[in-house]
Amino acid sequence: MSIFDATGHEQVVFCHDPDTGLRAIIAVYSTALGPALGGTRFYPYASEEEALTDVLHLSEGMAYKNAIAGLDHGGGKAVIWGDPVADKSEALLRSYGRFVESLGGRYVTACDVGTYVEDMDHVARETRHVSGRSPESGGAGDSSILTAFGVFQAMRAAAQHRWGAVDLAGRTVGVAGLGKVGRHLVPHLLDAGAEVVACDVNDAAIRWTQEHFPQVRLVADADELIAAGIHVYAPCALGGVLNEAALKTLDAEIVCGAANNQLASPEVAGELDRAGILYCPDYVVNSGGVIQVADEYDGAFDFKRAERRTAGIFETTGRILDRAKGEGTTPVAAADALAEERMDAVGRLQRMRLFR
Repeated sequence: MSIFDATGHEQVVFCHDPDTGLRAIIAVYSTALGPALGGTRFYPYASEEEALTDVLHLSEGMAYKNAIAGLDHGGGKAVIWGDPVADKSEALLRSYGRFVESLGGRYVTACDVGTYVEDMDHVARETRHVSGRSPESGGAGDSSILTAFGVFQAMRAAAQHRWGAVDLAGRTVGVAGLGKVGRHLVPHLLDAGAEVVACDVNDAAIRWTQEHFPQVRLVADADELIAAGIHVYAPCALGGVLNEAALKTLDAEIVCGAANNQLASPEVAGELDRAGILYCPDYVVNSGGVIQVADEYDGAFDFKRAERRTAGIFETTGRILDRAKGEGTTPVAAADALAEERMDAVGRLQRMRLFR
């Protein structure tokens, strides 16, 4: 892929520090609503092209996520190309932080796949433009707790839209992935009276679930999960899981999970709709995490305030589903339209110059 294929992006920065081994790409899709906010993914990409494709896609998604969440932030993302287990070091992370600082606040970073709060503490020693730090360093800590809470709120809204009530009691929810978010989603579902079926590729996650929630029914893999007679499918691990093969066996009435980029292709949104499956757009559903890191970055973090804002995902999801039904379109199209309307309306305010 050529850098000139980054259609719609304001800025794409390649970062290289041979002394620490840092190879990173920072993509700023839009600053129409404010500084571009999005996490840093540390991943062993097969090629530079694969890393570039991922960061361009993810940064665009963050612009829509931040807009639909009502945040005064544009969309951005960064990827560090490497093995987070073998290649990550304090020096590499601090070098990366200096590249973030060099953008002068146009991009604000946080955690993502392969990065954690302790990593953001290292990054924060070189830049002010970072969130998702540990409480010991003045940050908000783990954002997956509010991400899971937001998924639960979206699921309640979807239940109301599909079944006429927010009640999940007696419904079977299939959770694919018991990692950062899935493990926090499970207790919400159990407390609501739902039966939970789950799977994970990580044996440690399986053992943890067996110990803490023995009432969860565990299955071998996602293929078995989606064929297990579930009412709600909650993908909380890898993206791209909603593909042609999955649609042949998926009999859930609702798809509502935390994983990013769940649709293998844009056409899948229409296929889900034609199959009578209510799909809640992932960037709406999983926005609790970015609501938390935005609250931390914008001022002294207040968990209750961030929790109240995350609870608003219930109303946002309901509004999207109602609009999709009213306009005869998919929830993805309805969510995209709402995000674009806000980016356009608020972005126009920047045409009025302010003198300070």
